Amino acid sequence: MAKAADVLSDQLRAHLARFSRLIKPHAAQLDRRFLARMRKRGLSAPQLKALCDISPGSAARFFAARRPPAEFFELVEYSGRRLAKLNVAPSQVLRALREYDRVLEPVLRSNTADDSDFRWVREQLQFCVVLTLNDAYYQVREAEAQAFYDLFHAELEAESLNDLLRGFLETLRRFCHAKDGRVLIFEASATRPAAPILKRLARPRLIARRHRYEDLILDPRLRARYPWFWSVPLWSDTTAEGRLAGVLQLAFTSEYHWLPRELELLDVAAERLLRAAEKARLAEDLARREAQVRRLSEHMMQIEEEERRRISRELHDEAGQSLLCIRLKLEMLGKVAPAHLVTPLKEAQELTEHIILEIRRIISALRPAVLDQLGLAAALRQAATRLRTIRRVRVRLHLPPTINAIPRQAGITVFRLVQECLHNIAKHSRANNVSISLHSTDKTLRLTVQDDGIGFKVKAALEKANSFGLVGMRERVALLGGKSEITSQPGQGTRVSVEIPIWKAQIGKELPAKAGKAQRGYGQDSHLSHRRSHALSPRD
Repeated sequence: MAKAADVLSDQLRAHLARFSRLIKPHAAQLDRRFLARMRKRGLSAPQLKALCDISPGSAARFFAARRPPAEFFELVEYSGRRLAKLNVAPSQVLRALREYDRVLEPVLRSNTADDSDFRWVREQLQFCVVLTLNDAYYQVREAEAQAFYDLFHAELEAESLNDLLRGFLETLRRFCHAKDGRVLIFEASATRPAAPILKRLARPRLIARRHRYEDLILDPRLRARYPWFWSVPLWSDTTAEGRLAGVLQLAFTSEYHWLPRELELLDVAAERLLRAAEKARLAEDLARREAQVRRLSEHMMQIEEEERRRISRELHDEAGQSLLCIRLKLEMLGKVAPAHLVTPLKEAQELTEHIILEIRRIISALRPAVLDQLGLAAALRQAATRLRTIRRVRVRLHLPPTINAIPRQAGITVFRLVQECLHNIAKHSRANNVSISLHSTDKTLRLTVQDDGIGFKVKAALEKANSFGLVGMRERVALLGGKSEITSQPGQGTRVSVEIPIWKAQIGKELPAKAGKAQRGYGQDSHLSHRRSHALSPRD
């Protein structure tokens, strides 16, 4: 089959040479007749030029000059790409080739008695031309599809407005074969050009250096480095003064005119770019506002902890001491009071004792002294013991040996999370077993609180109005850059999992101001914290 193809190829070349010698003297006249017919169909001069380059007359000139067929088909491929970019449909190209055949037919008939060989040559030539044109059109459509994919990819992966603009510019520069370029967004009046320049930038322009409109190239470095530019406006309905929101400018090393389909793609890309830029700007603004809110929330939580410490200190130093004094005086009065006052004084003494216990409970809930004095491990054990006294449940604690070296802010967050979980368990869960597990590495702190209670629907609980316990837990974790997960179903218990990032450099920092000898974290408490597991139950 290879030999047959070689013979056929040689045979075709021989017939092409005869065909070319016959057609070449008439090629100019054929082109004029063909162009006259095609002009009636409203085709432009560049479209007509590209159609002439793929015609049998163009092939005759090549083959009569004994130039290799590959050169002609390279011209066909180039002209095919131009036709695709000139928005000439493939069906129009085929009709144009058939129209050239009609013009050619009388010439062949008048110059040869038997045109069967020439008809075969024309069919083979047209078949090869159509194949080449199909490939050229495919290349153009593939490049356009790739450009839109790259634009979508750049928009999807951009982490900031600058990343977005850089990605779009690189994609469009590559698609248009530009050497360099700029995307300028007129965000503020300070960056907006003067009104006369804005008016001239409001339409697409081809600009040559040292010629008219050179001043429209807004980047002086581009203007000094390259001789030829494309300028495409970015329109927005939301901007003032002409609705011109920016401009895309591409630089070339030589004169290069755009074709209609290239300009259409640039217009669509410019519109998409502006919308994506507005979204990116809104996203950046939202991120800044969220960061401000988080910093404010973190500051408010720090203030809350300080206020808790102040209130608990004042309750202990003022109200607590005063009540202890009252209790002592009531006890002394009970010893010398008449018989009929002994009972009322004893009742008042018991009431005072009850108030003292309540104040101690409130002080412990506000800011347990054990947290500052003995550390996180002791504070968690105290919280677990208090739950056991309120509800007859079994509580298991799993604590790491390095618990008291956890950074202060992370430790406070862990304690508040456990405190909130145990409060919910005591109030709602009806659990018999509770597990509190804490694991730490150099980079991560993991907390898990699990119970076998009645459970609940997490989504409904999070959406419940005027209920901020679970939301507050999530916010505390988010402020430290962590993540939390609450898993529960009615009748299946509840599991709260929290992961907080910590860094080795933070360990030992942010220590309490008055920790006594506890200078490694919250406190030494070494005889407690180095035990892996501790269980509290009604049977202890």
